[in-house]
Amino acid sequence: MEEDDKVRISKKWLQQLSRGVGSPVDVSTSQSLQVIHAQKGIMRCCFVVSERLTDGNGNWHVGAMATLIDNIAGATVHSFAGQIRPTLDFSMSYYSSPKVQEEVEIEAKVVGEKAKLTSVLIEIRKKENGEVIGLGKQWTASNNYAGRGSELWTALNGNHNASSARSKL
Repeated sequence: MEEDDKVRISKKWLQQLSRGVGSPVDVSTSQSLQVIHAQKGIMRCCFVVSERLTDGNGNWHVGAMATLIDNIAGATVHSFAGQIRPTLDFSMSYYSSPKVQEEVEIEAKVVGEKAKLTSVLIEIRKKENGEVIGLGKQWTASNNYAGRGSELWTALNGNHNASSARSKL
C-alpha cells in the first residue's frame, strides 16, 4: 500500500465516523470532528463538544473523550504503518474540562516504533487559548488479523458495508 493511500484511508475513516458511519459508540463520540491535517504518523483535528457528550456538570465526559482519542490514535497508527493495530496500553492525564460548544484541537503523533509495537502521543488543547486539556499515550501491536470487521478494515478492502464483516481477533 502506498504511503498516500495509508493517510487517505485513515483520514477518510475519521471523516466517515464524524458523518455517522460506523459503530454507534464511535459515531456518537466523533460527530463534529474535522481532520485539519493528515500526514504519515500525524493527525490534527478540531472538535466541538456537544451537549450529549457532557457529564452532569456540563464538562466533556472523560469516557467520550477517551473513545475519540483512541480512534484518532488508531487512525494515526494506520497512516504510519498501513495496518489497524489493537491498543495494548492506553493512558490519559486530564488537566482541565472543556464545556458544551467549546472547540478543541487534537493532535496525535507516532513517537516510536519497536518491533511490532507502535507508540502514539495525543495532545488535546482548547482552541481559544491553547490550554492543555489532556495528554494521552497509547501503545499498539501489529497483528495479521487485527481490525478485520472494523470500518477502517472494510475501507481498506473497498467494502463499505461494515456490518457484514466479522472480527477475527
